[in-house]
Amino acid sequence: MRLALTLLAAIGMALSSAALKEHYNVGSSPCSINERWDCGTVNKSPYADIRGVPVAAIGMAGYLLLAVLVWTGPVQLLLVSAGAALGFSLQLTALEASVLQVWCIYCVASLAVISLMTLLALVYSIASFRTQRKSRARQEEFAAVGS
Repeated sequence: MRLALTLLAAIGMALSSAALKEHYNVGSSPCSINERWDCGTVNKSPYADIRGVPVAAIGMAGYLLLAVLVWTGPVQLLLVSAGAALGFSLQLTALEASVLQVWCIYCVASLAVISLMTLLALVYSIASFRTQRKSRARQEEFAAVGS
């Protein structure tokens, strides 16, 4: 499970990196497919920055944090962080759909990645909880037999 989550975080970082490159691209957009699918329009919109920080850079940092939490943090913190990242991504997707009315293929792919990461983090959290509960039950049995 950890390897799958780490792989997804790496894919998310690559997608965010591509979006960041597009944010600073001054030439034509390589992912400008038509008037509905144009990464350049999305990544250069007023919604592409939060207080001067590109959203794509925030995405890179978020995926890095998730990768670190997969290996070092409590699984519940991973789940909460992935859920928060999913919420952030859904807000950005809502802006693409309702305000910009233009989609970025990197952003849509990132939404798919963070959705899958959140689902896997939920499964991982449930499995971890069950393992801990079984371990405590075994310890209690052992302690009762030893008394």
